[in-house]
Formats: sequence, structure tokens, C-alpha cells
Amino acid sequence: MSASLDRRLHAYRPDLADIRLKGQVEAEGYAASRPARLIVPVADIRPRPDLAAGIDTQALFGETLAVFDRSGGWAWVQLDADGYVGYLPEEAIADGAGAATHGVSVPRSFVYPGADLRFPRRHALSMGSRVTVTGTAETRGTRYALLEDGSAMIAAHLRPLGEALAADAVAVATLFLNTPYLWGGRSGFGIDCSGLVQMALAQTGKSAPRDSDMQAASLGSLIDRDDLRRGDLVFWKGHAGLAEDANTLLHASGGTMTVTREPLEAAIDRIARLYGPPTCYRRP
Repeated sequence: MSASLDRRLHAYRPDLADIRLKGQVEAEGYAASRPARLIVPVADIRPRPDLAAGIDTQALFGETLAVFDRSGGWAWVQLDADGYVGYLPEEAIADGAGAATHGVSVPRSFVYPGADLRFPRRHALSMGSRVTVTGTAETRGTRYALLEDGSAMIAAHLRPLGEALAADAVAVATLFLNTPYLWGGRSGFGIDCSGLVQMALAQTGKSAPRDSDMQAASLGSLIDRDDLRRGDLVFWKGHAGLAEDANTLLHASGGTMTVTREPLEAAIDRIARLYGPPTCYRRP
């Protein structure tokens, strides 16, 4: 029965499974999840509890997740945002969903120990991270958001949760130009092709699956190449990008190892030599 379920989106293994899957998969035991939140800037999600395993995706600060098991310093989790299942270091999470109020709305922003940009920064957070704002302050004309632990961020770099950054996903994607390509990445510090699509859509208030095959199978509606316009999506086997216009592609490219802008036909010709032509075009 379990062979029909995608392990990326369903928590099951021979010894343990999500209790919601009882009757659909066979396991030695079943567990209800417990809520948790990420407390580090970025955590890699891996297919097994092994630092040598490749990165499937990432979780960002303040994001919530469901925990099914903790063992050997690892937590087996499912991300609330897109349902992805995998392992991350147990020290990266804290119990409880928290009460985040704002999301980071620029590709990267610093967290300071107080409301002064001259203070040494504590760390940086990516777009999509979630924080709890408890107040505001102003220092030398710069307005800061004060966070629950006493730290501060530039207020203009945050938006209330639920408030879209832009109506246009392409405008969001262009903010990531020259960001390094990272397989499995979905942050302003490193991002892959489907991560860029997911992030750009999320900041316009639209949810999207994590991986390119999931996106190609479900996002929006199929269109013809001749109908392509700004904001549409182009998919290859294992790759995705956003149309800036009918002739220009924005994508996290393994060719340049950055988020790049490229003539669409040039991208089609170059990618075809390795992976074939586009498999579909979709309008989200």
C-alpha cells in the first residue's frame, strides 16, 4: 500500500509512521505529531539522519513543523508550509508553534542585539523567515522592529504575516538575481530552481509544492509555448523557471550557479543538450 505514497510528503518508515496514515501504510508503530518551530536561521532537511546525506530542502527561522520522532540528535519532521518530510538536527527546533507576527520580506536581513545598526549583528535571516515583533524603536532616523528576545531588525525589511510582498512573482524573483545556486536551497543564502519558484509565489500569497516535478504536475493550468507571458512557468525534467516575459527566463541555474536572467530560447537550447526540451508550460 505504501508504494503509492510519496515519501517526500508522507511520514512513514518501517518502524514508525504518521498516525494519520494508519490503514494506508504498514509500520511497527504509529505516532501523532507534536508542534515545533525552527530556532536557527536555516536548517537543511535530509532524507536520512546523516550529515553525509544530500539536502532535499530547507526550513527557515520561525517556520512551524510537525515532529514525529527524536533520536540520536535528529528529529524526523514534516514542514507545515509544504508538507515536506525529512530529518534535521534536533537542536535546530524548539517545542511549540510560537506566535510569529511578521515575515522577512527582503532576500536577507540582519538581526541585531538592539535597535542600532552599529551593533555587531547576531545573525542573518532569509526572506520567508518568521519573527515575533513586540514593539518598535527609532535610532538616528532608522526604524527598528523589536523582537521577543530583545533583538532588533530593520522594520522596513518585515511585513505582517498574510500581507503579500508583491502582486507579481517575477518582481520577487528578480530580488534574488545573483543569489548562489544551492541544490535543495530555499533561502536568500542559496536557492535552487524550484525553491525560487516556491519563494516567489509564496511572497505573492500563493502556495506551491517544493520540487519541480510536483510543481509541473499541479501548479495552475497548462498553456502553450506561444501563450507564454510574464509570470508563467517553464518546466523541464528536473528544472523550473519563471518567464520574465515571453522571451526571457529567470531561474536558479546550475549553468551559472546563480539566479540568472537568460534568453528563453538560449536556455531551451542549452538545457536540451543534457535534459531534453521543456516538458510543459504552466500559468500559476
